[in-house]
Amino acid sequence: MKTSRFTDSQIMAILKQNEAGSSVPDLCREHGIGSASFYKLRTKFGRVDASLMNRMKELEDENRRLKKMYAEEKLKAKIAKENEKSCKASPPARAGKINPN
Repeated sequence: MKTSRFTDSQIMAILKQNEAGSSVPDLCREHGIGSASFYKLRTKFGRVDASLMNRMKELEDENRRLKKMYAEEKLKAKIAKENEKSCKASPPARAGKINPN
């Protein structure tokens, strides 16, 4: 996942400047971002204070970690199932088979 080149505090400062009355094109020029990027940041972080932003980052990290764990467990289950199928397909050879005659 691509990381932002701005810290959380920088994003909050940019958004507060906009709320204070600075125009979007001026802010974009000043901080070197596109207007689309600004609007994405505003959509994502617009009504979030610093503590909620930190909590949101923690939840995103936890979600990413849980998704990775789930994918690993799913892969293990798939391998075990394939291994089980291959064991059923070829029964083991019987040594010392007794002839009933």
